[in-house]
Formats: sequence, structure tokens, C-alpha cells
Amino acid sequence: MGRAVAAVAVSAVTLSLAACGGAEESDGEAGGAAKGDAIKVGLLLPENQTARYEKFDKPLIEKEVARLTRGKGQVVYANAKQDAALQSSQVDTMIAEKVDVLVIDAVDSKAIAGAVTKAKAAGIPVVAYDRLAEGPIDAYTSFDNEDVGKVQGQALLAALGDKAKDGQIVMVNGSVTDPNAKLFKSGAHSVLDGKVTIGKEYDTVDWKPENANAHMAAAISALGKGKIAGVYSANDGMAGGIITALKAAGVSTLPPVTGQDAELAGVQRIVAGEQYMTVYKRYAPEAAAAAEMAVALAKGERIDGIINQLVDSPTTKRVPSVLVPGISLTKTNVKATVVDDGVYTIAEICTDKLRAACDELGLK
Repeated sequence: MGRAVAAVAVSAVTLSLAACGGAEESDGEAGGAAKGDAIKVGLLLPENQTARYEKFDKPLIEKEVARLTRGKGQVVYANAKQDAALQSSQVDTMIAEKVDVLVIDAVDSKAIAGAVTKAKAAGIPVVAYDRLAEGPIDAYTSFDNEDVGKVQGQALLAALGDKAKDGQIVMVNGSVTDPNAKLFKSGAHSVLDGKVTIGKEYDTVDWKPENANAHMAAAISALGKGKIAGVYSANDGMAGGIITALKAAGVSTLPPVTGQDAELAGVQRIVAGEQYMTVYKRYAPEAAAAAEMAVALAKGERIDGIINQLVDSPTTKRVPSVLVPGISLTKTNVKATVVDDGVYTIAEICTDKLRAACDELGLK
């Protein structure tokens, strides 16, 4: 990570995450007795197919915990590899290891509820990270996920322009086990419904690109390759599978395809003109908020001064939360987003194959 990203992490938490006010006295209450800096933070991430978790989230959270605890805090890490049962057993292991707080990005938001309840019974506060886990969580941080869907939908409409009513749209949504996917989908529909014809729509098991590829192949077979005006893809990994299916079907002029996460491969497809956009989510402020809330809860401190709103989960009302906005990334702002923030260098993006396209965009 570049220094610019680290700076975003610090400034985002200190400058923009003001207390929302109006919370009940219990909101933001710390989870345990006051402790010093030598705390143990359990970090459980959901999978390693999406590049962001190992490349961004984990190191950013580790760095921020170290900063907030003057190097005395320890992060104990586990990745569930998209296995909800494994993640629940990982929570059990961390309870046995007597971590002081858990940060959990749930594989399955419903299935994790029992493990969250166990942690709370053991006196361990829980921060839901990126996905709104069910059960008695103490805090939550993510992106404004319905707005992410709106950003994707608006970008797709902008790409279609006057052709929005020509042809049909295929929607390839995320996994039904991820509550964020439902919000992305809702946000996108709020923008697209009534303005385009949605010919086919799919939910994608485990967010897997190969499943998205199969969905797109089925849509092409059902609708005809010349009848698809655009594709709503909920993230970049699936966009890659979708674009592969379009090429395999002999689609010479690719329709606009959306994405999310600003994965390197996704950014490169945007530069190449194969993918229209992605939603760039600044992981640094999200990770920094999670670390700040986790450290405060582990120390027995309140988090009212960190949160920016309250969110209801299906099982818990008024969860103290920090939500971060996403940014539409297209060819026009690659440098102003992921390059200037230090996420990727121009050398990483601009392979020999993309040199001419990069030169045309001023990425030198």
C-alpha cells in the first residue's frame, strides 16, 4: 500500500466520522472492562477469491491496530475460504484463544449469528465488517451498499445514453447469502427500473466468476447476442466471467458491463475498453473505522465519537455504524482514484499489452 492510502485511513476516521447524536445511552457501549494497549483482535475474513481481502483489508486493519495500540496490539487472522461452517469454527477457536474483540466479515450473515452469540456470551464484543452479520453485534462498518448499486445503475444508464430502450439488460447479482448483494441489487433496481428492459436476472452462488460466466452464457442463449444492450455485474470478478462469455459467443462489440471493487484485473479491463466501470471503494477508511471501533471496544471504551449513523440488522436494532461512500471509476478517472491513492502504480496497470491504451488515457 502507498503512503497516500495510509493517509486516507487516518484522515477519514479523524475528520469525517462524527458522532451521529440521538443514540440511546446504550448505543456505543463498550464490550468489556477497561484494558491497556496489549489487546488481541480476532480478524475473520470470508474468502480469498476476491483480491481485496488479502491485498487491502487485512494489512490495513493490522496496520491501524498497531498504530492505535502503539505496536502492542496483536491481530489473530483466519480466512474462511467461503465456508460458513469453517468460519463458525474459527470463531470458536478465537473464543478459546481469549481474543478481546472480534472483527467478522461473514461468509453467511445468517449462519454466523450463533457464533456471534457465543462470542458475546464469552464477553467478547463483535464488529461486523463489510457485511451486516446477524446476532448481537456491537458495531458495523461497510460501504453505503444501496448507494453502490445506485452508482452502478447510473453509470450503466450513462453508458447506454439514448440506447437505454434498445435491446435488453442482463443483471448478474451477487450471492443471496451476502446481505450486501441484496442492497446492491435494490440500489441498482431503483435506478434502472422503468428506464431499461431487464431481459434476464440472476443471483450468483458464492460470487464465483465461473457461475457468472454460466449465467451470461444462458442469457445470450435465451435473448440472442445481438439483443443485449448492457450488463449489470455486481462486482469485478463476475464481470470478468461475463466478458469471457460474451467473447466466447462471438460478441465483437462488447456492451457496457459494470463492476465493483476496483480489482486490478477490472481496472485493466476498463483501460482496455472491455469493462465500462467499477465502483472504487476506499478500503482504507473502512478498515480504519473497523480497527478503531475494535480497539475501543476491546479496551472497554465507548465508540460514539467514531460512528456516523445507526443501522438495523434483522436481529439487532440501532447498531453503531460507519458507512463509507463508493466512487464510480471509468476510463476518465483511473489516475485520480486508484493511482493517486496509491492503490496501484501505473506500471502495475499498464502492462505491455495495455501500453497504447494507457498512453491514450494519459497514464504514463
